[in-house]
Amino acid sequence: MEFRRKHLLELEGMTREELSLILDTAEAFREVLERPIPKVPTLRAVTVANVFFEPSTRTRLSFELAEKRLSADLVSFSAATSSVLKGETLKDTARNIQAMKVDMVVIRHSAAGAPHFLSRCLEASVINAGDGCHEHPTQGLLDMMTLRHKFGRLEGLKVAIVGDIEHSRVARSNLHGLRTMGAEVLLCGPSTLMPVEAERWGVPVTHDLDEAISWADALNVLRIQRERQAAGLFPSLREYHARFGVTRRRLERAKKEITILHPGPINRGVEIESDLADSEFSVILDQVTNGVAVRMAVLYLLAGAQGALEGS
Repeated sequence: MEFRRKHLLELEGMTREELSLILDTAEAFREVLERPIPKVPTLRAVTVANVFFEPSTRTRLSFELAEKRLSADLVSFSAATSSVLKGETLKDTARNIQAMKVDMVVIRHSAAGAPHFLSRCLEASVINAGDGCHEHPTQGLLDMMTLRHKFGRLEGLKVAIVGDIEHSRVARSNLHGLRTMGAEVLLCGPSTLMPVEAERWGVPVTHDLDEAISWADALNVLRIQRERQAAGLFPSLREYHARFGVTRRRLERAKKEITILHPGPINRGVEIESDLADSEFSVILDQVTNGVAVRMAVLYLLAGAQGALEGS
């Protein structure tokens, strides 16, 4: 199958065949990462701009490493050290990127829809690295890759997304991607952190974490995003942990093996018990490794480089 999309803006609306192609390609790049020299010349002479208007450690490093492993040229932009502080608009930033003849743009922005806007302004391919509370498609893909590694399938898998659903772009990408691949999804969190549109998504919702644990094969535990909350949406972190914190005691009470994912960064002792985040249940570091492979696959496919990997 040929990948025909120019941009990766969201997982909503993508087909099972497209998602499978990205995941299968990421598996090939995961093998490249295990080589003594984990680098291929596939994107030589391709220039990628990493344009981050929001703080990021994991996603930014992951994209940069993926670009270097593919031998691309990369330039980086951070709002904290850019002309944005002098009042430059996103449109002017886009015009300057266009004038520099960049081939691909990776953008993170606090405004939902910013990557869509850039895709209409630029000839370059645009990759959404997280936009507001909308989507974070490469995180959704790496979560799916990690689950497929663990269980050997996504079809029929039961995944509970737990925590701050309202402010989570990860939750939305997981929801769309997993359902397209045939997995079952359940949402669990406080009613104040559950978006109004959740009713339209057609998935079960619970406010009882023990119920979610007893139902699920895997928990994707979300970070509490207090920086996106205009006002306190729960009484205290202690109370949140008591009701929605994932702990070893809860898992033992459920008497079942369960897999735990977390997109990071972790609020240890809040949404998840610190010891549990490093336990035999956790695949959090596998997610980080798979993130590089997934981003290599996305860059490779959007660059139209299919077929070049075999000769690398």
